[in-house]
Formats: sequence, structure tokens, C-alpha cells
Amino acid sequence: MARLDGKVAIITGAASGMGLAGARLFAAEGAVVVMTDVAEDALRREAAAITAETGATVTARTLDVTSPQSWADVVSGTVAEHGRVDVLVNNAGIHIAKGVLEAELEDWNTVMAVNTTGVWLGMKSVIPHMQAQGGGSIVNVSSIAAIIGGEADAGGAAYSASKGAVRSLTKHAAQWFAKDGVRVNSIHPGSVFTGMAAAAGFTKESMGAQLGGNVPLPPHVGDPEDIGYGMLYLASDEAKYVTGEELVIDGGWTTR
Repeated sequence: MARLDGKVAIITGAASGMGLAGARLFAAEGAVVVMTDVAEDALRREAAAITAETGATVTARTLDVTSPQSWADVVSGTVAEHGRVDVLVNNAGIHIAKGVLEAELEDWNTVMAVNTTGVWLGMKSVIPHMQAQGGGSIVNVSSIAAIIGGEADAGGAAYSASKGAVRSLTKHAAQWFAKDGVRVNSIHPGSVFTGMAAAAGFTKESMGAQLGGNVPLPPHVGDPEDIGYGMLYLASDEAKYVTGEELVIDGGWTTR
């Protein structure tokens, strides 16, 4: 039996990076996967590829995580098509590399809208369905920037604040909805080599070399699948007694 057999999962930011890695793993483990993103072309291409690779039921739905109506459309459409929502992975996020003094109000509001408000809207949209069906699992992707300072936030003050808010919001929701069988946990990635890092001119080797002073475990930078496996564990019934926890996946960065 696969680890997510019979579960319906919505994953945000699924067109690339960690969200895409999670979608691939979820599909391979038997889930019905609803991949969402604002990058429509990449999203539909990747969803089709996963379907071809796994034979799983994978759909692509455009989602602006900052929009209540967009959330309502995705969740109602998922329930209409599949009957339930068992898992929500709030993975979508952005980063603006400006500090406290450099950031403008527009920068701050943009990052907070995607990284924090988007997580709140996602939970607000799916929890009533999870309550009605007797439970579910929510996985919120935060960051080690919610735990430590310095290079962990790559110079982004709003990013650090937004991910700290996700950390606290996760614990709030875990407490209030445990009675309904709804588990809410957060993942805190460290350095991960994604398409965004590649677009910035890094290779995995150069990124690892730059971060070797912070991350003790070679190659000093993770793969998107490393975070995807954390999503998979928290989404599965293997984590049925886990809620309000922080799963740090960072190669040992926060041990320093």
C-alpha cells in the first residue's frame, strides 16, 4: 500500500522547486494531487509530465494565494471533483532581498501577502472541509529564517518576518483544530538548490561552497526532494500523532 493512497492533496507553488518535488512524491505514493501556481504554462506542463510518469490523477489549477476568491475556486473545485481535501501544503512563497532600511512598504506588503496571508487564506479555505470529513493534514513551509538570523534570510527582512509568522500561525492552528483531527505542522528548509538559485547564477556546487561555513553536512545544500520527503511524511498517516511541530531540514545549519 502506498503512503498516501486515497488522499486528496492541494499543493501551492507546485510548478517548480520544492512544491514540484512534493507533487511528484505525492503522486508516486498514491495521492490525487491538485497542483496550483500562478505560472500556468509550467504548471500544466509539469502536471502532465507527472501523470505520464506515475499514472496518478494530477490536475493543474491556477491559484493566486493572496486572493480569497482564487482560494475559494480551487478548494470548491477540488471538493466538487474529488469529494474531499485531505492534505494542504502551503508552499508558495517569494523573497525580496532588502533589509529593514532598504525595503519599501510595497516590498514588505508584497512578501507578507504571499508568504503569510496566503498561508492563512489556505487554512481558512480548507479547514471547514477537513472538520466536516473528520480530519486532515496541513503542512506549512516556513524557513530556518523563522528560527535564526544572519545569512539564513538572504538579506530579506520581510521574508524573515513572514516566515516567522508562518511558524507561529502553524502552532496557533495546531492547538485550535486538533480536536477536529486536523494536524498542522511546519517545515523549515535551509539552503536548497532550486530553479530560483540556478536563475541567480549558482550551480549546486558553487552554492554549497558559499554556504559551507554555515552548513556542516556536505554537500552543504539540499535538493528540492529533501523537502518533498518531509512534506510526504507530515501528510501521511505515519505522522498521525504529530501536530504543531517544526521539521527542520537544513543540513545542520541551525545547530551552529
